[in-house]
Amino acid sequence: MSERKVRDYALLTARGLGMGAADVIPGVSGGTIAFITGIYQELINSIKSVDRAFFRILFRKGIPSAWKHINGNFLLAVFSGILISIFSLARLISWLLLIYPKLVWAFFFGLIIASALHVGRKINHWNTGTVFMLIAGTAIALYITIATPATTPETYWFIFLSGAIAITAMIMPGISGAFILLLLGKYEFILNAVKDLQVNIIIIFGIGCVVGIISFSNIISWFFKKFPNGTMALLTGFMIGSLNKLWPWKEITSYHINSIGEQVPLTERSISPAQYEILTGNDPMLLQIILCMMAGFLLIFIFDVFATRKEKAGQNAS
Repeated sequence: MSERKVRDYALLTARGLGMGAADVIPGVSGGTIAFITGIYQELINSIKSVDRAFFRILFRKGIPSAWKHINGNFLLAVFSGILISIFSLARLISWLLLIYPKLVWAFFFGLIIASALHVGRKINHWNTGTVFMLIAGTAIALYITIATPATTPETYWFIFLSGAIAITAMIMPGISGAFILLLLGKYEFILNAVKDLQVNIIIIFGIGCVVGIISFSNIISWFFKKFPNGTMALLTGFMIGSLNKLWPWKEITSYHINSIGEQVPLTERSISPAQYEILTGNDPMLLQIILCMMAGFLLIFIFDVFATRKEKAGQNAS
């Protein structure tokens, strides 16, 4: 790999910003953003480099060699963007989802459709196995989107466990780490901890994330190496199945009382725009939602075009 320049690291940080923004929203995966921006494989390989060899190099050759072993500059740029995005956008995303929920869901619905097509195109060979993995991925993600959130403890051990589980989803395209936190009953709890800078909660959750992401990166890297087409099909299925969560028109089927005593939606089901208008008496905002879906789709389509041109230019140059 050629030496990166300051501009390259700035672009990596921008991709991290996109990943962080996605990770805050239940239903959208930071892993999806990493995949469609072309840094997913390098991200996974860099994370899994934090292994026994890393510690041997650290103690024998020092920090500079160990830093190079884990592709430290790359990880620093990406994770700086993720953290900046999470801490700066937590309030903004909460506000947008409160004021313009259907438009936010619509934008990401279009984005995920285009992302699924983008990833699906990378499957080189279709057979019974890849079709099965596509269906399995779709079914798993669909089940996750309709599962009922649990009531769970707020003890340190469970906060650690929540971080370890959620981070695996955050780097898995199509599976939303934020939604996994929602199912674990910890989404609002962690979001409030970030907004209010509850350092003890953030540290325990962060340690869980570090342990989970290092462990899982080795697993997903092995699958990419051994079963590339099947893994791609599974990830495509995850994206397709997650669309149910992002469908803008919902009927609330149950509520719960949150930590400050407010009644908030607990479970929902997807309905048609016409059903939504009949049930709620509200404007389904069909035109605005379609435009937001198209904007999300076009964003990935435009990126795909530029990425393809860049790849062809690199091949011609070599």
